[in-house]
Amino acid sequence: MTENRGYLQRYAMLFGTYLGGFWILKFILFPLGLTVPFLLFLFGGLTLCVPFMAYYYVRMYRNHVCGGTISFLHAWIFTVFMYMFAALLTAVAHYIYFRFIDQGFVLDTYESLLNNFEANILPGMDVYIDQLKDALSVMRSLSPIEITMQLMSQNVFYGSLLAIPTALFVMKRPPVDHIGGR
Repeated sequence: MTENRGYLQRYAMLFGTYLGGFWILKFILFPLGLTVPFLLFLFGGLTLCVPFMAYYYVRMYRNHVCGGTISFLHAWIFTVFMYMFAALLTAVAHYIYFRFIDQGFVLDTYESLLNNFEANILPGMDVYIDQLKDALSVMRSLSPIEITMQLMSQNVFYGSLLAIPTALFVMKRPPVDHIGGR
């Protein structure tokens, strides 16, 4: 594994760039999906594909760079780095969107959905509606860089959690030579 450690960062950056590009393309569907429900459904479906893409990239790294074997820790570190680099790239797109394009569209849409839902409220839901309104007012106070940092930290956090099962599925120990039978 020592000869492959130098490749860990290089390939994590490469595959993180691929994953980040996918996240950016997927993110484009989110604001569009607030007006076209099918696109929001597509966004959710593509989000479910992310762990499978990560598994594919880590398996490729294992087979082509590590000679077909990789320890759990090595696979986990590689996966976390890959998600971290993807989150960094995606953060650039998030910042550009929330700073120059959004102009409050996402929060306005959520607020109008909440107001429409409030008209058809069930008894006892007042508390939850008030909590959602408070959350929207807190989100309105965030600057584009704060929103971006929040989204990036969430991507890294969830990526590091998803890296655990990914590393468990990808890890492969070298075959053991048995001399003398058994």
